[in-house]
Amino acid sequence: MLDTIREMGIIPFFENPIPGFSIEEMTPRENWFDTQENLSFTPWDWKIPCVQSGDIAYGKFLWGGKAAFATVEWYRELRNYRQAQSKYRPDAAQQQILEYLGQYGSIGIKEVRGLLGVKKGPADAQITRLMMQCRVITGDITRVYRGPDLHYNGWQVSSFCTPEALFDNTVPLAGLPAGFPFADEMSLPVQHSPAESLRRLQKHIRSIVPHATDAQILKMLG
Repeated sequence: MLDTIREMGIIPFFENPIPGFSIEEMTPRENWFDTQENLSFTPWDWKIPCVQSGDIAYGKFLWGGKAAFATVEWYRELRNYRQAQSKYRPDAAQQQILEYLGQYGSIGIKEVRGLLGVKKGPADAQITRLMMQCRVITGDITRVYRGPDLHYNGWQVSSFCTPEALFDNTVPLAGLPAGFPFADEMSLPVQHSPAESLRRLQKHIRSIVPHATDAQILKMLG
């Protein structure tokens, strides 16, 4: 799955209106369903090492807030395009989350709930909106082990951070090994316009799924 993400550059996790353009559709059906007997052999579990690989963005940033993966090369194009649009500016509550991240580095849903004084649903929604703005990304996913035998039943907990903290090589990248092979490609700023970023994204997605319509690609990219 990691090789597929790196090869395609940007791809939704779930099936969507562009046929064939998802991790779900590339996965054998017997490996998609997350059952107790199949926990370690599905993309639901494989996404953890993908996030922890150090060069893959994962979050709800495509198709109106659906889960997706992207390499830094293509995530930074999406970021450049999205942040130029007024509809992707943070509101007051989202700015509180960003200020918290600036101070503490990462945040979980429990912390978002406490910070904003809201329940889980609204807290999830605020994180999703920040992910669509390309201002927040999944920083890590950990497995939860429960019971006296510390069994894993598929429950996972995510933490979130800014893409700059995770990827930008101007920021210390804690945990990346010396000589990490993608270190020179991890800078997020680009030297061209948001319109050029959109053009590059459209051209790239069309090269992957040539049957996708212009309208579908634009909806995917927001």
